[in-house]
Amino acid sequence: MQKLIIESSKSTPEINFDPENNILSIKGQSYPENAFKFYESIFNWVDEYIQKLETEASVKIDFTLPYINTSSSKCIMMLLEKFDEAFLSGKNIILYWYYDVENESELECAEEFTEDLNLPFNIITR
Repeated sequence: MQKLIIESSKSTPEINFDPENNILSIKGQSYPENAFKFYESIFNWVDEYIQKLETEASVKIDFTLPYINTSSSKCIMMLLEKFDEAFLSGKNIILYWYYDVENESELECAEEFTEDLNLPFNIITR
């Protein structure tokens, strides 16, 4: 399976999904004009990745999202739900959400995402 790499822009995060090393990273601000269009290829890649993922593989997901608009927030939740379903089906997935200690809304956003998820979700200062 090919890596998924999307360069960041002013309004979209950097996506670096490495299936060989099982490290999935999203970094940057997310407020694209059409969030669903931006995240659609990411959803498709993740669906294929999870389907091919060996049960014994250990997956590390890193999120660093200082700002997310409402539509991006919905897309991030959809993405997290995909990982949560995989975790509940026996996949070894752990998520790290990095936030700036001086950005209280960033922490609150991460905490809201944890409320409906079962997978290990670590909120860490950067």
